[in-house]
Amino acid sequence: MSHFRADIRQRAEELVALYPRKRSALLPLLHLAQEQDGYLSDDGIAEVASLTDTSPADVRGTASFYDMFHLEPVGRYVVGVCTNIACLLGGGEELLEHASSTLGCAVGATSSDGLFTLEETECLADCNHAPCVQVNHRYVRTTTPETFDAMVQDLREGRLDHEVPSHGTLIRVKRQGGLRATKDDVAAERAAALAARAARAEAAAQETT
Repeated sequence: MSHFRADIRQRAEELVALYPRKRSALLPLLHLAQEQDGYLSDDGIAEVASLTDTSPADVRGTASFYDMFHLEPVGRYVVGVCTNIACLLGGGEELLEHASSTLGCAVGATSSDGLFTLEETECLADCNHAPCVQVNHRYVRTTTPETFDAMVQDLREGRLDHEVPSHGTLIRVKRQGGLRATKDDVAAERAAALAARAARAEAAAQETT
C-alpha cells in the first residue's frame, strides 16, 4: 500500500516516467514526499526508494546533502534569516536574535505551538533587502523587528496563506508545458532509441572484422 496520497502518487508516477532511469527522478520525488508530510518521514523515504529502485539508505544519504530537505519534523513555517556578509552588516544577527525571541524558540528549533522552525541561513540572494528573510523559501522582505513581528502575526492569522503555503510545497500550479506524451509513447521512443544504438554498435563491430 502506498504511503503517498492518491494525487501525490499519480504525480510521482508521472515524474518517474519523464526519466530514462528511475533514479534520476529522486530529487523531485523527495520534494513530493516533503510536500505531503512536511518533512521526509521514514515512510516517505521508503516510498521514494521503491519508486526509484534504490534503497532507503541511498535516498536518505542523498536528501541529507540538501538544506531544503528536512529529515525530522519542522513547523508549518520554516523561517530563514540570512547572516551572510551583506545581511550581517545590515543587522542580520540582531534580527535573528529578535526572531528567536518573537517565535519563542532557539535557532534550529521549533516553537512550542509547532508553527515555526527558525534557521540561520547562508546567502539567500536578496542582498538589496538585507537582512534577507524567507519563509518556506518565499521572500518576505521583513528587514526590521517591527515588520518581522507583523509578518509573524499575519502568518498566525492566515492572512499570508495565498503567498506562503505550508512547508514542503514548492509550487501550487501544475506545469502545463514540457513533455506531453503518453507513457506508451515514451516507452516506444526509448525502445526505438535502444534498438538504433544496438544496430550502430553491431555495424561498427562488423566494420572492424
